[in-house]
Amino acid sequence: MKKGLLILAIALVGLLTACGTGSTGGSTGGSEAGKDAINIGYFPNLDHAAAIVGKEKGFFDDELGEVEATYIDFPNGNDFIEALDAGTLDIGYVGPGPAINYYLRGGDVVILSAAANGATLIVARDGSGIEELADFDGKSFCTPGNGCTHNVQLEAMLKELGLESNRVGGTVEHQSRVAPANMVAMFEQGQIDAAAAPEPWGTYLVEELGAKVVTEWNDVYLGERLASVVLVSTKEFVENNPDIVDAVLKGHIKSVEYAQNNEEDTLQTINDALYNLTQQRLPESVLTNAWQRMAVTTETHADALQAWADASYDLQFIEDDPNLDGFVDTSRLDALVSE
Repeated sequence: MKKGLLILAIALVGLLTACGTGSTGGSTGGSEAGKDAINIGYFPNLDHAAAIVGKEKGFFDDELGEVEATYIDFPNGNDFIEALDAGTLDIGYVGPGPAINYYLRGGDVVILSAAANGATLIVARDGSGIEELADFDGKSFCTPGNGCTHNVQLEAMLKELGLESNRVGGTVEHQSRVAPANMVAMFEQGQIDAAAAPEPWGTYLVEELGAKVVTEWNDVYLGERLASVVLVSTKEFVENNPDIVDAVLKGHIKSVEYAQNNEEDTLQTINDALYNLTQQRLPESVLTNAWQRMAVTTETHADALQAWADASYDLQFIEDDPNLDGFVDTSRLDALVSE
């Protein structure tokens, strides 16, 4: 691997999978009514464009007015959910998997809007012998986490072909909790055959290491309909602070619309934000091509989230038949959009 690429990958994985760099100062979080401060969480990643653009362009601050916002970047969904549960986080952006798992455990969480859909790419290492999904028999693949969004999507497709992972006695070896930098190193060294990768990492493997695209983002299970990032809060916080929540939603709408209509500046803004945290930038070709493999949107498909949860249950990632009734409530967003 080129030295610069290795440094970049390690720097970015340190950002995305190690300790978060945001302060938890400011608001004490929780559900106190009449709050004059709010903690907003997000991940410093491409499909969190709505959060990054909203923060950097001042869309949230403009709408919140005198309510002071503290922005907290999180390294993973587990830390985000722990902060939400502890009341040190009021609202923010996270992948649907951690939010669904928390909800099914009885946690207080509600999806207010989607922020991005898609953003999963199935790729195979050059020389792996994998040309299509049927070739995964006897091969190995990695994902960021056991039962994560991308893991479930790939295993659901493999199951349709009669293939299962070694987790349930099948012939396809799954290595979970593989961070992006490790994916890069494992592809380079021939230690893994394929990956179900979140963007921009799937595109990174293609552009920088010559990996083959096995399944494009819009052809994976649930494709363009499954959210990769959602905006969530707790029902208690929403009920006690409706004006603040509406202000965040207004900023969210502005951010999504800006990202949809200003691709070049949005990608520059995201890369600048990543640079401020890591002193490294993603290659422009990676950003540009990864951007085409996701949709920044407020369009939320509750049925796709339920289907993903059902697949997770069928694949034995979760024990109980999932019921997501009440998990998605976009009524406040819908009212604001129709104004």
